[in-house]
Amino acid sequence: MSQRVLVVLLLVLNYVLVAEGETADGDLTTFLSLINTWENTPPNWVGSDPCDDWVGIKCKNSHITSITLSSTGLAGQLSGDIGSLSELETLDLSYNKDLTGPLPESIGELKKLATLILVGCSFKGPIPDSIGNMQELLFLSLNSNSFSGPIPHSIGNLSKLYWLDLADNQLQGNIPVSSGDISGLDKLHHAKHFHLGKNNLSGSIPPQLFSSEMALIHVLLESNQLTDKIPPTLGLVQSLEVVRLDGNSLNGPVPPNINNLTHVQDLYLSNNKLSGSLPNLTGMNALSYLDMSNNSFKPLDFPGWFSTLKSLTTLKMERTQLQGQVPTSLFTLINLQIVVLKDNKINGTLDIGSSYSNQLRLVDFETNSIDSFEQKDEVPNVKIKIILKDNPICQENGELESYCSSSQPNVSYSTPLNNCQPGTCSSEQILSPNCICAYPYSGTLTFRSPPFLDFDNKTYYSMLEEGLMNSFKSHFLPVDSVLLSHPSKDSTQYLELSLQVFPSGQNHFNRTGAFSIGFLLSNQTFKPPKVFGPFYFVGDKYEHFENSEGLTESSKSSNIGIIIGAAVGGLVLLVLLLLAGLYAFRQKKRAEKAIGQSNPFRRWDTASSKSEVPQLTEARMFSFEELKKYTKNFSQVNGIGSGGFGKVYKGNLPNGQVIAIKRAQKESMQGKLEFKAEIELLSRVHHKNLVSLVGFCFEHEEQMLVYEYVQNGSLKDALSGKSGIRLDWIRRLKIALGTARGLAYLHELVNPPIIHRDIKSNNILLDDRLNAKVSDFGLSKSMVDSEKDHVTTQVKGTMGYLDPEYYMSQQLTEKSDVYSFGVLMLELISARRPLERGKYIVKEVRNALDKTKGSYGLDEIIDPAIGLASTTLTLSGFDKFVDMTMTCVKESGSDRPKMSDVVREIENILKSAGANPTEESPSISSSYEEVSRGSSSHPYNSNDTFDLSAGLPYPKVDPKNLVIVKHRVDVQGISKQNKNIIVKIYS
Repeated sequence: MSQRVLVVLLLVLNYVLVAEGETADGDLTTFLSLINTWENTPPNWVGSDPCDDWVGIKCKNSHITSITLSSTGLAGQLSGDIGSLSELETLDLSYNKDLTGPLPESIGELKKLATLILVGCSFKGPIPDSIGNMQELLFLSLNSNSFSGPIPHSIGNLSKLYWLDLADNQLQGNIPVSSGDISGLDKLHHAKHFHLGKNNLSGSIPPQLFSSEMALIHVLLESNQLTDKIPPTLGLVQSLEVVRLDGNSLNGPVPPNINNLTHVQDLYLSNNKLSGSLPNLTGMNALSYLDMSNNSFKPLDFPGWFSTLKSLTTLKMERTQLQGQVPTSLFTLINLQIVVLKDNKINGTLDIGSSYSNQLRLVDFETNSIDSFEQKDEVPNVKIKIILKDNPICQENGELESYCSSSQPNVSYSTPLNNCQPGTCSSEQILSPNCICAYPYSGTLTFRSPPFLDFDNKTYYSMLEEGLMNSFKSHFLPVDSVLLSHPSKDSTQYLELSLQVFPSGQNHFNRTGAFSIGFLLSNQTFKPPKVFGPFYFVGDKYEHFENSEGLTESSKSSNIGIIIGAAVGGLVLLVLLLLAGLYAFRQKKRAEKAIGQSNPFRRWDTASSKSEVPQLTEARMFSFEELKKYTKNFSQVNGIGSGGFGKVYKGNLPNGQVIAIKRAQKESMQGKLEFKAEIELLSRVHHKNLVSLVGFCFEHEEQMLVYEYVQNGSLKDALSGKSGIRLDWIRRLKIALGTARGLAYLHELVNPPIIHRDIKSNNILLDDRLNAKVSDFGLSKSMVDSEKDHVTTQVKGTMGYLDPEYYMSQQLTEKSDVYSFGVLMLELISARRPLERGKYIVKEVRNALDKTKGSYGLDEIIDPAIGLASTTLTLSGFDKFVDMTMTCVKESGSDRPKMSDVVREIENILKSAGANPTEESPSISSSYEEVSRGSSSHPYNSNDTFDLSAGLPYPKVDPKNLVIVKHRVDVQGISKQNKNIIVKIYS
C-alpha cells in the first residue's frame, strides 16, 4: 500500500509541477485515477512518468498508446476514466481474475483503440452499447467473464472488426442483426471469427446473419439455447473452415447446400433436434472432423459418400439411426483415426479389411446389431481399439473377446525430458524439459474444435510444442522450453492442456517477459498447427518476479521465515520483546478504555447484538427486516441509483416519510471507518443544505445508511440532461450558493470543523425546489484540536476535483474543499465533466480566459442550456462569478478564499442580478414527476401561474398576465424594446 501511495504522489507531483512533461497531462491524470481503483499494480512503477519505460505501458508522442498487464494479479474495477486515454490503441488486462465490476460506458470514447482483450477476468453486467463507437477496433475478446444481457447491436458498427470473441459468458437474447437504421453482426463483412459459444443465447439463427459478402472462417455458436432451423444462407459463406452449432435445440432438416462449404474442416451439428434426411456432404474434401450425433434423422442405410471424404480423421455419428453394413472402404481413408457409431442399427459383419489407415486408433460400434467381425491382417505397429460391446457378436462369444469391453485407455501426456538427467527442485520450482529448475509462467490452453479424438497422440503434442517455441523465438521472448501436460476434454469436446513456459538464462521471468508471453497468447499472435483449430488461453497469476534484492518475491518470503527463525533463537531478545509487549499491551488497554468512553463506535467490529451498537440520539437504528419491508424486499422497482458502494433504494416509513437507503455491497464494505464516520458526522450536523441522516442498519453483515429522500436527484444528472431538469443561470447561482452555505457551515460553525473531502456534482442533490443539499460524508474528516491547520491523511477523493496541494503534501485542509468547490462551479458553467477526453476543465478555462472579451472569451465552454444562445439574454454577474471561481482553484491553498467569503460573493452576484438570495423557488415536484414519466412538459412548468423572477434573470412579471397552457413552454428571452417575454410554445 505504501508503494502505491508513493506512485500516486510521484505522478501527482509531475502533474502539478510540469507543464509539458513526458506524459501528457490528461493521460497522466487518468492513469493516476486508474491506479487508485486497482490493487496489486506492478511495484516497479517508480518515477513520475509512466512513459519512462514503465512495464506494460507504451507511449507515443507523450500519450499512452498501450496497456498490457496480463497475469498481474490486478484487483478492483476498470474506472470510467479509462475513456480519457484518447490515444490508447491496445488494452489487454487478461488473466486477472480479481478484476470485476461492469465495463464502463466510457470505454466507447477510446476512438483509436484497435485491440481490446479482457480474457479470463471477472467482469460482469451488460456489455455497454458504446462499444460500437470504437471504429478502429480490430480485435474484441471478452470471453471467459460473467457478462450478461444481450449482445449490443452497436457491435455491427465496427466495420474493421476482425476478431469477435464473446464466448463463455452469460449473454442472453437473440443474435443481433440489422434492421432499419440499427446495425447488427451481419454488417461485419471483414470479420473472420464469430466466437459466441457457451452463453445463453436464444431464438433462431437469423438467416440475415450470413451472406456471400462475409469473410468468416469460424462460426462457433455451440452450447447456447438456439432454436428453429439452420438457415440455408450458411451455405453462402464459402470461406468457412470451422462450424460449431452443437449443443442447442436446432430442429428441422440440415440445408442441402451445406456441402457448398468446401473449405470446412470441422463440422459440429451434434446434440440438437435435427430431423429429415442425413445431409449429403459429398464434395467437402477438406472435412476432417464430423460430428452429427444425437439428432433425429430418418433411418438410413450407411451412406457411401462417407468414404469420399478424403481428409476425414474423425467420424462421430452416435444415435443417428444409421443402419445396414459399414463398407470396408471407409477404413481405407488414409487420415482416418477415430470412428464412433455407438447406439445405431448397424448390422451384418464389421470388416475393416487389410488396407486400413495406419493412423486408425479407435473403432467404436457399441450397442448396434453386428454379428461378426473380420480383420484380415494387422498393420505393423498399429494398435486399434475395437469396441463391439452390446452387439450380438459379444453375446454369442460370452463377452470373452477384448472387443467386448468398452474400457478405453487413460489419456495421459507430459512433455518428455530432452536427453538430460532430472534433478531435485525446491518446493516451488518445477523441472523444465531441459532439466532446469525454474518458476514457469503457466496457464490453460483450450482448443475449441480439435479435429481429432485421439487425445493420447504424442505426435500432435510435439507439433504443438514446436509451434509454441517457434512463436516465442520469433518474437524474441526469453523462453527456454515449454511443457504440456494433463490433456482432458469437457462435455463440449473442448481439449484442455496445461501449459508451462520456462524462462531462459535465469529461473524466473521479469514482468516484461511475463506480460509479453500473456499478450502473445491472448491476442492470438501464436497460430497453432491446423490440427488443433481455434483456441484461447487463460493464464495464472505470475508471482515470481525478481525484486530489488535479486530474489524472487516468493523466495523473499521464504527468507523472511529464516530471519524470523533466527530472531526467535535470540533468547535474551525474545524475553525483552515479551516484556516490552506486555507493557505496551497494558498501556494500550488504558488508552482504549479512555478513548472508548467517548467513542460510541468502539465495539462495532465485534458487534453481535443490537445492544452493542451505539444508540445515537439523532439517528435511529433500523433493523434489517424493517428496511426490507420499507423497500418491498429491496425490489428493483424501488432502486433509484447505484455506485461503487452499492445500490440506493427508495422506501416509505409507516409515518409516510420517504427515505433513501444506501446499501453497501459485500465487496465494497470498505467501509467500516467510512461507515462510522458518516453516521457520527451526520448525526451531529444539521443544516438545510446538508442531506439529513434518518438512521442506519448494522446487522446481518449489512451496512446501510438511511437518508431523507431528495427528490430531484443529483446535480450531475441535471447538468447532463439525464433527469430532464433544465437549469437557467439564476438557478445555477442558487445551487452554487446552497452548496457554499453547506460547506461554510461544516468548516466554520461545526465544532470540531469538518472537511467533506469529496465535493462533486454527483454528491450535490436537488430537492423539490431545486435547493442544493451536500451528501455522502463517507470520506469526511474532523479537524480535532491537535490538527487546527491540517489533517495528515492518505489521499482520497475523486479525480478531477482533488486539490493538487493535497495531492503533493497529503495535508488536508478546508481549502481542499474550496478547490473542489471551484471545480464544481466550472462544471456548473460548462456542464462538462472535470476530466473529459483527456482535457482538464481547470486548465481549459485558464487557457481560454480573456477578460478583454465578452463572457471572458468562454463562449465555447459555456453550457448553451444556460440560455446564452439567445441574443436577448445576458448572464448577469457572470464575470464576477468566474473571478470568484478561478480564485477557488488557485494552486496554493493560502490564496483561496474561505467558504464564508464565497457565500457573500455569490449573494452579491444574485442581488445584482435582481434575485433574492434568501428566497426559495416554488416546488417543481409535480412537473418533474411528469418529466420522469415521459411527459414533454418543461420541469419548471405546472398548471398554475408562477413568478418568473424566482428562477430566471428577468424583471418582475405579473402572473395574471401570463397564461401557462398544457403544452411545453420555453422562455427564450425578453425584448429590449417593449419588455415582452419571448417564448416558444410546443403543441
